[in-house]
Formats: sequence, structure tokens, C-alpha cells
Amino acid sequence: MLWGWFGRDGPCKASAGRPVLFYTRRGCHLCEEAWQVVQAAQKKHGFTLTAVDVDGDPTLAAEHGDCVPVVAIDGKVRFRGRVNAVLLERMLRN
Repeated sequence: MLWGWFGRDGPCKASAGRPVLFYTRRGCHLCEEAWQVVQAAQKKHGFTLTAVDVDGDPTLAAEHGDCVPVVAIDGKVRFRGRVNAVLLERMLRN
């Protein structure tokens, strides 16, 4: 298929292995929505995705407060609250 020639099928090599941290907490409906967006991107790009419950660490709970979900890519916070799927896609292509 032509799209395969352009590298659009299968995980993007630039994203594979990149660490993505997803800070969350139980009972957070925004976290559930954002998790679905990030998981879909993971299937496409093959990056490493780790969920971290902020309530399990007092330092993280103090740092993030009620502002979850938080998505960090390569150690840098990129999203707080809602995750924009289009913007996430652009970030992962670089």
C-alpha cells in the first residue's frame, strides 16, 4: 500500500520507546477519557506508557493537586486536564 511507503502504517520509529507518563487518580472521569486518547496513540506509535496514581505518593498529590490527568512526554508536561488527540499526534511525530 502507498501509505506504507510514507511510513503511516505501524508504529512510528521516532515515538517507539519514548516514555509517556500519565498521572491520574481513581474516580476521575477526565482521566478515563484522556486515557482512551493516549492508549489509542500508543497503539499507533508504540511508545512506553505508564500510569501513575498521584494519590499513592504525597509529593505527586501535592504537586498535581486536583489537576489531573497530566500527561508528560519525555519528562515534560504536555497536557493537563483534557488531551487533544490532534496535538498529541503532532507531538509524537516529532
